Amino acid sequence: MGITVQNITGNTAVVIWPQLASCADSFYSVMYHPNWRSAPASYSRKSFQKEERVPASRSSFVVENLTPLTTYILCVTCQSANPSSDQCRVFNTLQRDPASSGTAKKELALGIWLASSLLLLVIAAVLLYGCLHLLCRRRRERPRGRAGSAEWDPGKTWTKTTVFGQHLPQLERDLSPHPARNAGADLSLMRLFSSQDR
Repeated sequence: MGITVQNITGNTAVVIWPQLASCADSFYSVMYHPNWRSAPASYSRKSFQKEERVPASRSSFVVENLTPLTTYILCVTCQSANPSSDQCRVFNTLQRDPASSGTAKKELALGIWLASSLLLLVIAAVLLYGCLHLLCRRRRERPRGRAGSAEWDPGKTWTKTTVFGQHLPQLERDLSPHPARNAGADLSLMRLFSSQDR
């Protein structure tokens, strides 16, 4: 069975095999294992690390997720049979692909950026909640402070305010539009001030 492995990179390889008439109604088994050191006579399905089933209509398969700079053995059989030496090939993977390395770095950077953004959002939400909570608390405390203090009433202030110990209602009654009453009011004011001076 002529099996060939081509297009080998650091992480992938393409295996091609000729179609077999005995597998027309079945499937192919692609088995591979890294760091193979056993003798060809000891090949068995259980010895392989990976096994992929490929439809009988196909005659090639792309092996992925390989380790760079690693020796692999790959076998192709029909219906999961134990492979023979002519059904296997040994190949070496290359160094890591620059494109895949760059992609991995980009994915790592993107993951770090997303984690940092999420952390910043959480911190901002906590700070905003704290500020709003403090603002609401201050607004609740202000009415309590005002309720304890005396309310200012202009009407009561003017009617109860005293000038030099005397109440204004009497002066308001004395200050009338009539000249005679105004003269009496003036006399009352003079007496009031003179008494305070004494």
